[in-house]
Amino acid sequence: MNKKRILHISKYYFPFRGGIEQTAQDCVNALAPDFEQKVICFNHENGNKEDYIDNVEIIRCGCFAKIASQPLSITYGRILKKTISEFRPDLVIFHYPNPFVATYLLRYIPKTTKLLVYWHLDIVKQKVIGKLFYRQNNKILQRSDIIIATSPNYIEGSKWLSKTKDKCKVIPSCINENRLKCDDNIVALAKKIREKNEGKLICLAVGRHTEYKGFRYLIQASKLLDDRFQIYITGKGDLTDELKREAMGDDKVHFLGIVSDEELKAYLLAMDIYCFPSITKNEAFGLALAEGMYFEKPAVTFTITGSGVNYVCLNGKTGIEVENRNVEKYAEALMELASDNELRKKYGREGRKRVKENFLYKQYSEHIRNTVKEIINI
Repeated sequence: MNKKRILHISKYYFPFRGGIEQTAQDCVNALAPDFEQKVICFNHENGNKEDYIDNVEIIRCGCFAKIASQPLSITYGRILKKTISEFRPDLVIFHYPNPFVATYLLRYIPKTTKLLVYWHLDIVKQKVIGKLFYRQNNKILQRSDIIIATSPNYIEGSKWLSKTKDKCKVIPSCINENRLKCDDNIVALAKKIREKNEGKLICLAVGRHTEYKGFRYLIQASKLLDDRFQIYITGKGDLTDELKREAMGDDKVHFLGIVSDEELKAYLLAMDIYCFPSITKNEAFGLALAEGMYFEKPAVTFTITGSGVNYVCLNGKTGIEVENRNVEKYAEALMELASDNELRKKYGREGRKRVKENFLYKQYSEHIRNTVKEIINI
């Protein structure tokens, strides 16, 4: 019996690192080996390229520019049309936002091909782009057979998904336990970090230095804290220099830059409190938040209406949630946790339990496989 064919469309794909790209790869791996699969995406480097990852062909289209974070490609339309014509997929899994590609997809997808729209997030920052693709969004959602959202919060909070609830299904994103395993070297490095910060409370924040990650509010909150605290921030980005200027004079704040997986796991293991100060729905779910909770530590978040962040971390159970952008309340939450070791342990235990029961690859794999089988009637 011939295998059913699935074409995955993602903006980028591994080895490019990002939450959507990680979910796209998890989706592909979860459906192997029962389906014949291909992936088409933009090349995060240069030129057109084809390669194989986990025995799946990855078709990467070169792009010549970006507008509002959206890649533009001269060759994409032609390559997508050719791929659909030759591969003849039974199902297309389209990861949104990817509005320029949606134009080609609506043009070339056959009427008989099923369409799963994986709605990761609304376009909220680029208002002009959002208005430009208003009609297109309606069309892609109408054409879809099913829409996946990563949390019930996002369905309720999205002006798009709230209008198409009958098609929506919640499949939370997942973390991979194997990737988070800590060997003896990582445990030893975590011990050194603890020794370096003896008598201090280690607060860790992880992510790209961009506006929606809210690191400026964490830095401002740090200025209200006493010397018990040490704030470590990983990553870099367009706002790195600005954030460093914001932190100037505060010896509690440390920028780690881009760290290796081993270093990251060591800091996750060594930390006392996980800081997740994202402020907008661009943070649709929070995979990094789930990873922090997996290490059995409490988290402090802002309230983000319509985001999955407050679905991943539950206020008063796995951490503390405070009013969005309220620096004083964020500092108060950190001080509350600093003063109550048992509360930190309780939230940490509950956080790890929530992740293990809801956000691991084994649950994700089962959900996505059952959904796909339902769509294509197998």
